[in-house]
Amino acid sequence: MTVPPSSPAADRAPHVNAARLWAGGAATAAVAGLVAIVGILLARGVFDLDVLAPKGDGVWGDADTWTYAAVSAGAALVATGLVHLLILSTPRPLRFFKWVVTLATLAAVLAPFAAERSWETVATALINLAIGITIGSLVTGTARSATAVAERRPPPAGPVPYPQ
Repeated sequence: MTVPPSSPAADRAPHVNAARLWAGGAATAAVAGLVAIVGILLARGVFDLDVLAPKGDGVWGDADTWTYAAVSAGAALVATGLVHLLILSTPRPLRFFKWVVTLATLAAVLAPFAAERSWETVATALINLAIGITIGSLVTGTARSATAVAERRPPPAGPVPYPQ
């Protein structure tokens, strides 16, 4: 559906400050990675659950801990790219983004239960929930602060005066 040129929607176009959006996305990636690490440290160190590594690997776990943090950071960057694309191409982009993040988070929370049901599974699901909430809230806030609706002004009526 196209918007008639005289409608209010045609007079407003989103302008994205891409540098601000992606800087916020990078910061969100760092926070999401740290949330993953803190969640694993909490599960392994405080609750003595062998999340992502056997008990013999200690509180810091093994390479899976760092891979989990890197994947969490990557998910934040993917979310930033998605919100950027949605802002440029869809009406009500943040509403669509919230739906995507909510459903992706729900999938990440439920996925561990497909293999087994244990306290380690619950801990993994809670870590995934924390990461999803972190990414959703921070990227949404960044997108709001990096987006402005620019009013399109019609060209002036009549001849334009020649500068002297």
